[in-house]
Amino acid sequence: MAIKISNNSFYIETKNTSYQIKADKYGILKHVWYGEKTGCDMDYINEYPDVGFSGNIYDAGNDRTYSPDTLPQEYPAFGNGDYRICAVSAVHNDGSCSLDLRFKKYEIKQGKYSIPGLPAVYSGENAQTLEITLEDKKSGLEVILKYGVLPELDVITRSAVIRNNSESPVTIKNAASFCIDMPKDNYESIFFTGRHAMERTPQRQAILQGIQESSSVRGTSSHQQNPSFIICSPDCNEDNGRCFGAALMYSGSFSTRIELDHVGQLRAVCGINPELFSWQLNSGEEFYTPEAILAFSANGLAALSHIFHTVIRNNVCRGNYKLAQRPVLINNWEATYFDFNEEKLLKIAREAAKLGVDMFVLDDGWFGKRDSDFSGLGDWYANTNKLENGLSGLADKINALGMKFGLWFEPEMVSEDSDLYRSHPDWAIVIPGRKPIRGRYQLVLDMTRSDVRDYLFDTISSILKNANISYIKWDMNRSITECYSKAFPKEQQGEVMHRYILGVYDLYERLINEFPKILFESCSSGGGRFDPGMLYYAPQAWASDDSDAIERLKIQYGTSMVYPISSIGAHVSEIVNQQVFRNTPIETRANVAYFGAFGYELDLNELTELEKQKVKEQVEFIKQYRELIHKGKFYRLQSPFENNITAWMVVSDDKKEAIVGWYKVLNDVNESFKRIKLKGLNENLNYYIEQKGEYHYGDELMNLGMITSDYAVGDP
Repeated sequence: MAIKISNNSFYIETKNTSYQIKADKYGILKHVWYGEKTGCDMDYINEYPDVGFSGNIYDAGNDRTYSPDTLPQEYPAFGNGDYRICAVSAVHNDGSCSLDLRFKKYEIKQGKYSIPGLPAVYSGENAQTLEITLEDKKSGLEVILKYGVLPELDVITRSAVIRNNSESPVTIKNAASFCIDMPKDNYESIFFTGRHAMERTPQRQAILQGIQESSSVRGTSSHQQNPSFIICSPDCNEDNGRCFGAALMYSGSFSTRIELDHVGQLRAVCGINPELFSWQLNSGEEFYTPEAILAFSANGLAALSHIFHTVIRNNVCRGNYKLAQRPVLINNWEATYFDFNEEKLLKIAREAAKLGVDMFVLDDGWFGKRDSDFSGLGDWYANTNKLENGLSGLADKINALGMKFGLWFEPEMVSEDSDLYRSHPDWAIVIPGRKPIRGRYQLVLDMTRSDVRDYLFDTISSILKNANISYIKWDMNRSITECYSKAFPKEQQGEVMHRYILGVYDLYERLINEFPKILFESCSSGGGRFDPGMLYYAPQAWASDDSDAIERLKIQYGTSMVYPISSIGAHVSEIVNQQVFRNTPIETRANVAYFGAFGYELDLNELTELEKQKVKEQVEFIKQYRELIHKGKFYRLQSPFENNITAWMVVSDDKKEAIVGWYKVLNDVNESFKRIKLKGLNENLNYYIEQKGEYHYGDELMNLGMITSDYAVGDP
C-alpha cells in the first residue's frame, strides 16, 4: 500500500520518497515530512518554541509554544493566527474573513482522482487517492485535500476542493493548489523567468527571510514566469543533492510564493493568482483548484527532471500522438509571412516532399481579410484570393505529394476589423465605456461564454470536416487586459480570469474528442503558455518565437528542467535569422532542433543544392532517432548560462544507444583539446562512436570523457 494510516498520521510512500502528514490533538493538520523514504515518524525534527507575537489557539490553554504562526501546516488558512502566506482565505456572509480549519475525516480510494473541467495527471500503476477533509465548524466551509499517489513514478499530485455547507454564500479570495512547509535549513530556489523570445531561464538564488514570488496576472502562465519551480540545497547540482520540484497544471494567472519565516522554516504556496481572483461559492457548491505535480530527488536535478519528463510524457499528454513518432513538418511562416498564394505554398511543399518532410503547415494569413496583423481574426473561412481552391483544394494537393496538411488558428482572438467583431462586439473582453489597451491590434474573445465557444467549435469543426487536416497549431498572441465579462454580474467579475481558462480547456476538450487523430500544438507568441495544463490537450508546444539556434540553446536547456524533449517545438529556421539576424550554418540549426519536436521554418527553394542534400540527411537522421530522443533519458552536461559551450545527451532506456549534442558558440584562439564526460551509460558496455569509428566502454566515457566533436554514440 502506498498510503498508510496510524492514529491520524498519514504516511504516503512512492518508490523513493516519503510524505508524512499528521492531524494533531487539536485537529490542526501538520505537514511533517517530504523527502527520502524513511521508516520512522519524522515529527521529531519539528520544534515548537515560544515565539513572541505568535498567538496561540484557544484550545491550547496556557501552552505558549503551540502557535499556528510557527507550526508546519498542510493547508494554512487566513485569519487563524498564522501570519505567513496562506493557502486559502474566504469572506463570509457577515463580512468576517477568518477560517479555522480542523481535521474532520479521511478516505483512501483506489486509482487517481480527476478534476471536473481541469487537466489532471491520469492513471498510473497502483495509483491511489488520499482525501483529507478539513472543516471550519463556525461557517460550515470544508476543504477536501486530494493527494494522488503514483508510487512507481515517484510522483504525488495535490489539489483541493472547497465546499460551502452553510446556508449563506461565501466568497473565496484565495484557493491555492498546495502548500508545503519545510524544516529549518539552508535553501535555494530556482524559478524559470524570461520574456517574449527568451523564455524559461533558470534563475537560482538563495532564499532569505521574507517572501519571493514568481507569478503572472496576464491571463496566461506567461513568457515572464513559468508555473514550475524547484527548491534545493545549496550544494545541489545535476548529479547530487536534495531538491523538491512542483509544476502547476494551469495555463492562466498563477502565483508561487516562497516565504522563509521568522524562525527559519520555509513555506511554498502555489496556485491561482489571488490578485485578480474571487469566487462566489453559494450554498452546496464546490470549487476545484488546479492540480500540482510534486516530486523530490535526493540525487540532484537530473533525476528530478527525469521524474517530471516521465509523468508529463506518459500521464499528462494524451491522444494518438502521446507516444507516437511526431511528423517532421515544414511551416511556411518565416518563408512567406502573409504574402503567399497557392502556387507559392505548393512550390515549398514540393521541395519538402522531395527531401522527406512529412507535413506541410499553413500558418497565419489564410483566412478572412488577413494581409497583415491588423485585421481578420475571428473570420475563419478561407481567403480565396490567396487560396483559389480553398483549404480542401490545397490539402488535396499537399496530400497528393505524400504529405500531411496542417493549419494555424488563433481561436481566442478577434480583430476589430473583422466580420465577427462587427456582428458581435459584445463577445470581446472590454470594459464598457473604456478604450481597450491594444495588443497586436487584436482583442480577446470572452471564452467564459458558451455562445462564443460554440461559435468557435462549429466554425473550426466545419473546416476540419471539409479538408483533410492532420495538425492544428493553436496560437494565443496577447495577454488579457481590462478583465471584464458582460456575462456576469459585478460580484462575479473576480471569476472571469479563471472562467476564461476553463473555457479554453472546454473548447480544447471538445475539439480533441471530435477529432482524435489530429495533432495539436499549442503556442502563445511562442512560449507564453508553455505549462503542464496545455500539454494535457496538446502534446507539444512552440517553445519560443526566437528560432535562432544559439538562442535556443538557452531556451531548450531551461525548458528541459521540467518539460520532456518531446513537448518542445524546435525548428530549423530561416537565415539570416528573423529575430537576431544571425547567420548560423544549417548543420548547427538542425543539431539544436533535433532535441525537440523537429521541423523546418524556411523556404527550401532558396537553399543551395548542397544545403538541400543536408536537409535530406537531417530528415533521415531525425526519423531514425526521434523515438530515442523523445523517449530516452535526457541529461544536461554543460550549461549555456555558464560558459561558451553547451552540451546535453539522451540515453535509451536499455542504455544501449545515446546521442550527444555538443555546441561551441565562439571559437577560441590556439586552444587545447576539450573533454566531455557523458552520463547515464552502462559502464560495462563497449560503445561505438560513429563519427570516430572507435569503441569505448561506458565507464571510460563517463569517468574520463571523450574529446569533443559532433559525436553521436550508436550501438554498443
